[in-house]
Amino acid sequence: MLPSSFTPRASPGHLHTQKWRGRIGMSLVAALSVLAGMTDAIGFMASGDFVSFMSGNTTRLAVAISDGDLGLTLRLLLLVATFILGNALGIVVSRVGGRRALPLLLCIAMLLCAAAAWPYDEQLPALLAAIIAMGMLNAAVEEVNGLPVGLTYVTGALSRFGRGLGRWMLGERRNGWRVQLIPWTGMFAGAVLGAVLEHHLGLKALFVSGLLAGALGVLSLKIPRRWQLGYMPR
Repeated sequence: MLPSSFTPRASPGHLHTQKWRGRIGMSLVAALSVLAGMTDAIGFMASGDFVSFMSGNTTRLAVAISDGDLGLTLRLLLLVATFILGNALGIVVSRVGGRRALPLLLCIAMLLCAAAAWPYDEQLPALLAAIIAMGMLNAAVEEVNGLPVGLTYVTGALSRFGRGLGRWMLGERRNGWRVQLIPWTGMFAGAVLGAVLEHHLGLKALFVSGLLAGALGVLSLKIPRRWQLGYMPR
């Protein structure tokens, strides 16, 4: 019988696998965050509404209510409700697709391309399609090696990074807090790229977002199945 104080050590092979699972997972997070930032910037610049940043739309909703602007209030309520629906659909598609990233990202790609191809002056249907896509994107990765990550919002990542920095200043040496800057950096870089694309293409820049989503879906086939199961929501 092993003594009660005995703690089994992970084998070198297990540690190597965990290291690479973390690296690949955070690389995927970075790429998906670029997609989210790009899409949000394109939608915001083309319509004045956020596509993935629902905190911003929630604040705008509160201001619209205080101003008594019924039209804007109803519009923002619709956007927030659509984002919630997108998150729900992301889980459904993920489960139906066997918790693989490819079917989910292909659905996202089709929605973004459909939004870009919307032929009419009224942008709201295209905006709703993009919002559904961004809601669904959150089902692509939920955590990496036990570390929670967000793809379409970065307030939580910055908060976790800041708390980790505070613990580091107090002499605590915990792992994982530095990587929280990865989704923020990805979203920032994607937003810069999206802004440049929107200047030249308008809402049709969402075609680039759609192509990126499809490409990431194909690349996800290279990720081992068991790793994908660990990344995606259960």
